Amino acid sequence: MSTPPAHPVRTERIGSTLLITLDRPEARNAVNAAVAAGLTGALDELEADPALRAGVLTGAGGTFSAGMDLKAAVRGESPEVAGRGFGGLTEADREKPLIAAVEGWAMGGGFELALACDLIVTAEDARFGLPEVKRGLIAAGGGVIRLPQRIPYHLAMELLLTGEPVDGRRAAELGLANRVTAAGQTVAEALQLAERLGGNAPLALAAVKRVVRAADGASDADAFAFQRGEMAALMASADVREGMTAFAERRPARWTGR
Repeated sequence: MSTPPAHPVRTERIGSTLLITLDRPEARNAVNAAVAAGLTGALDELEADPALRAGVLTGAGGTFSAGMDLKAAVRGESPEVAGRGFGGLTEADREKPLIAAVEGWAMGGGFELALACDLIVTAEDARFGLPEVKRGLIAAGGGVIRLPQRIPYHLAMELLLTGEPVDGRRAAELGLANRVTAAGQTVAEALQLAERLGGNAPLALAAVKRVVRAADGASDADAFAFQRGEMAALMASADVREGMTAFAERRPARWTGR
């Protein structure tokens, strides 16, 4: 009797953080339909559970992700999820912070998965690249759109037009990474960062993300109008009262997300 294949995406709860691991090391964690479905389910788990405050996304076997599984694509499999983009992540509407912990290669769609996260922790010897132009394509999972928003135009265009990769330390110099670690230490660093985020008010974290998204490309007037609505909702929440009370009483806040 054959052994059924292992699930290509694993989750582990560590305190208030959900560690999500792409687990196809034999394929350098390339994204096929099963990985996209598994990552979608993991992200739904993160969003649905109020006890979870943040997520960390990484890859097994010393590689983050080699991007789209080309062999699966030739067979007709799609690495996209309707309404949620590549891997079920790049166009997904998420409220909770997600941190990429990048070891080894983050190429093509793998880089785009990292760009779709809110923070990036990279190993110094990791490799980031968008080589799609070498194959007659463009980085359509968010690379062409997001990269010029994150780093200066000419630097973004160099990566997009040459298709050549950069290492983790250079990625940090460009402003793509929040932390740089030695190889093998990104998950530990990302979990510590997630714990710090998880100590803050969950409604406020979600509001920050919504305002940042709404302000992108909007006029100041429209951005501030949207922000006023978010502030009104926060000011009416129990968590704001708890935050002020906890500050006055010099104790940690006990957030309820209400």
